[in-house]
Amino acid sequence: MVKVSRIDQNSIADALGIQPGTELLTVNGRPLADFLDWEFLTADEDLAIEARQPDGEQVIYELERLDGEPLGISLEPPTVRRCANRCEFCFIEGLPAGLRKPLYIRDDDYRLSFAYGNFATLSNVKERDIARILEYRLSPLYVSVHATNHEARKILLNNTRVPDIKAQLSRLAEGGIQFHCQMVIVPGLNDEEILEESLTDLWNMREAVLSAAVVPVGLTQFSHLYSGKKMDRDTARAILRQVERWGVRGMKERGETWVFGSDELYMLAERELPGAEHYGEFAQIENGVGSVTSLRMRVAAGLERLPRRDGQRIGVVTGLAMAPLMQPLLESMRAVSGAEFELIVAENSLFGPTITTAGLLVGKDILRALENRRDLDIALIPAETINEDSVFLDDYTLESVRASLPMPIFPSYDFIDILESEESGVPA
Repeated sequence: MVKVSRIDQNSIADALGIQPGTELLTVNGRPLADFLDWEFLTADEDLAIEARQPDGEQVIYELERLDGEPLGISLEPPTVRRCANRCEFCFIEGLPAGLRKPLYIRDDDYRLSFAYGNFATLSNVKERDIARILEYRLSPLYVSVHATNHEARKILLNNTRVPDIKAQLSRLAEGGIQFHCQMVIVPGLNDEEILEESLTDLWNMREAVLSAAVVPVGLTQFSHLYSGKKMDRDTARAILRQVERWGVRGMKERGETWVFGSDELYMLAERELPGAEHYGEFAQIENGVGSVTSLRMRVAAGLERLPRRDGQRIGVVTGLAMAPLMQPLLESMRAVSGAEFELIVAENSLFGPTITTAGLLVGKDILRALENRRDLDIALIPAETINEDSVFLDDYTLESVRASLPMPIFPSYDFIDILESEESGVPA
């Protein structure tokens, strides 16, 4: 059963009299468990929808839908399937106490993997779930593999009952399902021989594995594995050598790189990031793979749209990781716009100095970096630091931070998005 949250005006559902709060029970005789059943079972043209109205009356709506016309029904959000693992390196395990409750939800849901690209371990997938994935062809899935070696994976996920991921992926691959995979590398647990075994196993699944990302572990000061140190340069370089060797083989034998080191891995290794051609379609950009290269591309493409801002002083807040890469971008914008750009590097006060990603800076960090900067006309902060409600991870709101600073601040994804238009509301 799923429940209706909203009905579009003048839609098929509106004409039928379906109301918010209606429980949708079956479609053409098949029970509805969640939004996946609804999406796939309502793809037919002739539908008989059994429902229970908010007043308790049970009805059947019969309709013929032509040319894929939308029904006009929005569903209530599904109950998220929670993660049963206790990974020591899980970022949520490394959160401090006292943050808002939704931040502590650890989802591990294959449905959200298909629908939104969330990574899932598949450790809570049952036989009926496998059958649904194959029947509905839920492909591609985004899978947190971490290691294909079963014993190593049990340690990594801190779960002795975790199923064999290699067997799971192989079975799904035989049914035509494809995957984007990630491996978070914890030195001493899943690097070196274990990483080589994982890459070999994924390579042998051939076209089923669309991409694989290799990401260094990121530990906050609250993590059980926290040592106060980041992955060292030599370890990062050793991991990159493995990744690049497999990437070269992929390009040679299959015409695609297929396995990628994350941007952070290149930065820890003190290696220059690859160009755009390396990343193909940037399939794992949300996982930090190719995001810096994409930023460089967007800035270069947008320079011609920048208006003149002669004499203006613009502060750009970033994290420690991005700082070495930002100056050439700011210089290119200065040359075109005439503005003076100052890079302002903020350290993470909530998660500790080992978390250097700009997108994880919190409201307190922004305040501390900018509170005394009356010499700046405006400041740009990473748009990734706030959620859809304009709230930082430490519950500061963008509005409250703005009110406490001596200059206007603007969340930005690539600088150009804020600065390109005189009409954008940014003082010029």
